[in-house]
Amino acid sequence: MNSICSLRKYCTHSITTAPISDLFNSTWQSLKRSCQHVAQSQVITLSLNWLLALTCLVGLLHSAPSFAQSPASNQTQNQIQAKSPSTSNYPTKSITLIVPFPAGGSSDTVSRTIARKLSLQLGQPVVVENHPGAGGNIGCDIVAKASPDGYTLLITTTSTHGIGAALNKKTPFNYDTDFTPIVHLATAPNIFLVTKQIPVTNLKEFIVYAKAHPDSLNFGSAGTGTIMHLTGESFNAEAGTNMLHIPYKGSSLAMPDLISGKIQVIFDSIVSGVQHVEDGKLNVIAVTGKKRSPLLPGVPTLSEIGAPYGLSNFVSENWWGLYGPKNLPQNVTDKLNSELNIALKSQEVREQLARQGAETGGGSAKAFTELVITDRARWAKLIKDNKIVID
Repeated sequence: MNSICSLRKYCTHSITTAPISDLFNSTWQSLKRSCQHVAQSQVITLSLNWLLALTCLVGLLHSAPSFAQSPASNQTQNQIQAKSPSTSNYPTKSITLIVPFPAGGSSDTVSRTIARKLSLQLGQPVVVENHPGAGGNIGCDIVAKASPDGYTLLITTTSTHGIGAALNKKTPFNYDTDFTPIVHLATAPNIFLVTKQIPVTNLKEFIVYAKAHPDSLNFGSAGTGTIMHLTGESFNAEAGTNMLHIPYKGSSLAMPDLISGKIQVIFDSIVSGVQHVEDGKLNVIAVTGKKRSPLLPGVPTLSEIGAPYGLSNFVSENWWGLYGPKNLPQNVTDKLNSELNIALKSQEVREQLARQGAETGGGSAKAFTELVITDRARWAKLIKDNKIVID
């Protein structure tokens, strides 16, 4: 053991690089533990074996000094990794867009419109996957835990990163620190839809009916804490009605119940709701945007007609945006932002979204972050002012 102790002193002074030093110390501790558990007659043989191993380790250190890199070489290696083919040639395979709401809803419609154009520009498939549930949080959680390589991305909405964060809901992820903002995609108003199973065709008739039947009206939503839910609760608070909230996993799943009369009201995005109006299946009372929609030019906004009922400042608009997981490489973020701005400015996408009642977004990742923060603050104030409590 005296010979090994001498070798240890030599190695301790010779080895200055952290990875090698750690390896040596680990080996030394293993030797000490081994000697404590063998008979005295075996110590000499065991010690000689370990002495040979340690000698080889020191020889490796001196014969291959490049194994121990200086801070400067570490920096160079990091630069090489940052420019590795896995990101510099991005994308080299298909990209998955996670939509946290069901197929057939507004988020799905907007996502597929943009995915088709982006796929053509990038030369790689852009596949939309729907993962609905928990007000959008199931899909968000998938992307929060995904590898930050740019091949798993998230379509977000006012419901997730706007209202969800404002409500301070308990989630397995953080809305701000677990995602990388990329770009604002589009914005559209909601529309106030009513089943034809009740005798209501305008706002005045609805308010009269709602107050005459205070416990009989239900409104559906795409889930607890979504924009459809908060819009309904805000309407209750400001107009003095008492509709009961019925959550679904998405607006497309609630529509059959609205048409049949099982529920009576939905504040749905115009993107997914207008078709039912055009087909004559539902009555539309008002648009909840800041201005009338070109798709429904004869339908007033709630703020236009709502003053007698405390709704003169009522506005509810939904935005969609794109996020990646946290630590998304900057060149990947920049590439996606650039390509999506090109797509959103194209006549093809602008016309397709306009036909759905949405306006294209665009701009920088920073501008998108500012939009989200501003929208979140507005909803947080509305929640506080109207004393809205979400269980």
